[in-house]
Amino acid sequence: MTTAIIDTDAGRPTAPDGTPPTSGTPAATAGRPSRAFSPVVRRVSLAVTLLAVLALYTWNLAASGYANSFYSAAVQAGAESWKAFFYGSLDAGNSITVDKTPGSLWLMALSVRIFGLSSWSILLPQALLGVGSAWILYGTVRRSLARSGSPNRAHWAGIVAALAFALTPAATLMFRFNNPDALMVFCYVAAAAVTLRAAETASRKKLALAGALVGLGFLAKMLQAFVILPSLVLAYAVAAPASWRKKIVDLLIAFAAMVVTFGWWIAIVELVPASWRPYIGGSQTNSILELTFGYNGLGRLNGDETGSVGNASGRWGQIGIGRMFVTLSGEMVSWLIPAALLLAVAGFVLLGRRGWGTTLRSGVETARTRTAGALALFASWLVINIAVFSYMAGIYHDYYTVALAPAIGGTLAIGGALAWTHRDTWVGRGSLALAAVVSAAWGIALARVAGGVYLTTSIVAGAVLVACAALFLFGRGVGRTLQTLAISASIVAGLAGPAAYSLNTAATPHTGSIVTAGPARTGISGSTGTGGGPNGGGRPGGQGQPPGQNQNGTGSSTRGSATRGGGMGGLINGANVSSQLLTMLTTDADGYTWVAATTGAQNAASYQLASGSAVMAIGGFNGSDPSPTLEQFQAYVAAGRIHYFIGGGNFGGQNGGSNAASQIAEWVAENYTATTVGGTTVYDLTAAK
Repeated sequence: MTTAIIDTDAGRPTAPDGTPPTSGTPAATAGRPSRAFSPVVRRVSLAVTLLAVLALYTWNLAASGYANSFYSAAVQAGAESWKAFFYGSLDAGNSITVDKTPGSLWLMALSVRIFGLSSWSILLPQALLGVGSAWILYGTVRRSLARSGSPNRAHWAGIVAALAFALTPAATLMFRFNNPDALMVFCYVAAAAVTLRAAETASRKKLALAGALVGLGFLAKMLQAFVILPSLVLAYAVAAPASWRKKIVDLLIAFAAMVVTFGWWIAIVELVPASWRPYIGGSQTNSILELTFGYNGLGRLNGDETGSVGNASGRWGQIGIGRMFVTLSGEMVSWLIPAALLLAVAGFVLLGRRGWGTTLRSGVETARTRTAGALALFASWLVINIAVFSYMAGIYHDYYTVALAPAIGGTLAIGGALAWTHRDTWVGRGSLALAAVVSAAWGIALARVAGGVYLTTSIVAGAVLVACAALFLFGRGVGRTLQTLAISASIVAGLAGPAAYSLNTAATPHTGSIVTAGPARTGISGSTGTGGGPNGGGRPGGQGQPPGQNQNGTGSSTRGSATRGGGMGGLINGANVSSQLLTMLTTDADGYTWVAATTGAQNAASYQLASGSAVMAIGGFNGSDPSPTLEQFQAYVAAGRIHYFIGGGNFGGQNGGSNAASQIAEWVAENYTATTVGGTTVYDLTAAK
């Protein structure tokens, strides 16, 4: 028997293609939908879900301290100087910016201005963005299914989407951290929600708002925000009840809204004289456009990033589709991807060819086209991001995969709801059964790397999933209660593996530039990689880092733990600050623009956060930006604006970048006397030889 789709606007059951059934057809005699839970039950279950996400993202949050000190130092600077706030400067003296647009820094700096500098004031905004993302995703999925016959089903599908998103280990990691990914993903989710709302009535204003949200995402993480654009365009094209001419005009206006949202900031930075603003970190020509399209743009795709430490085959991990499955990225994000993709295909089949053209032919949005637009958005979002991350030849970090988490949740929930609605068909039952079996097998494969309780959890969950799969496939005649128990058990079992990894992630402090989620430290194969590195996955060195570097740059392979020894002279995790050096830096600090200067942003951030005073990061993050030049540095010293030069950052000039940092270090060593303070080499720039 064909399951009816209830069009609540029409008040009567409709056939699966969205048209009213004729009497005597199976659809016409389909059973009525079950009685809906009360609004109180739905509100309480949603509240409990969001509170659980909040607890996961805030529990023991302060254990990570300043997390990525690179961004925390910029937040500190922005809380002290409005100029540093606007440009995203690394220091309040406005020597150089971080190598990103400052959108995410603005949120954290405002929090610090209100509550003072602390781990909580820096990281709490990120956690709240995660809870907000889960809430919006719930509402988007629920609305996409609300006209499909059962308010209960739509509600619980939204809950599943929110949980699948929030329990993805990469999401747990990044919504407890201070990288810009949290704001970018929030903008992704919000833009997707508004686009689908716009598609319901072909609303130009709402679509323009969606474009503005993508523009805000650009201010968080530049061109990566644009990866979602094809999915938004596809969803609007599929679901909006309008002519193609109107759709094209609407999309062009939305594109203009997006450009205006970020373009004003880009225009100011590019047009203001360079002497009025800090140097644009990450660029070689002091240009935000170069940073946008080069180091942080096309360079990430083709590996041509001047001044970076990449641009070598395999240096940033395995390139190819396996990167999302058989490296650390797989353990951080891929638990539910196979099931989501399978259910997406089944969903498209169940929606049928007629549904895709109904809106355009009739000019009226139907339940089927609303669901089709949402599924098209989330499934294409998932596939496109997998492709982009898999084949990036430039700098790649495993935590980038947080961008997949909402797409996994949305695709899994909508595809699964469609299959459950049509469980009286072989396509519906078969897709549910196959998704359960694949999730069981893949969960065990992922957990084998960590072993212990994680493997045990996945084996038990796998057994439950296989049992549920058998019931889905062969239990057509069983009662409704048993069917409901089976789908509930399969959801809980499917989420067990990522939940265990997420709990481990939340319980572990994470600091430094390169952080990963979950307990495992090797590729799924358990090998050490072709180059003998400790972190596996076919990488010559650690996962997502230069050759020879472990996860925290200190000789251990913990996931960016609180231990900080200044790997590569502070390139990865900064430097230790002794009490003797701290006393020296804080003495007479108010008399200088920069209490010290040192090579590399992570080193500078460590000294700045410890002392509370501006520290100049020579050469920016990699030490390879021409900021300042030797002549500029000499002028600052002559004017008495820098007190100390701190040695130890012996890097810079990578991959064709500037060697100004080396020139400055050599000049200082030739003209000033080196002293050792707490194991660190320091030069007093007020006392020449």
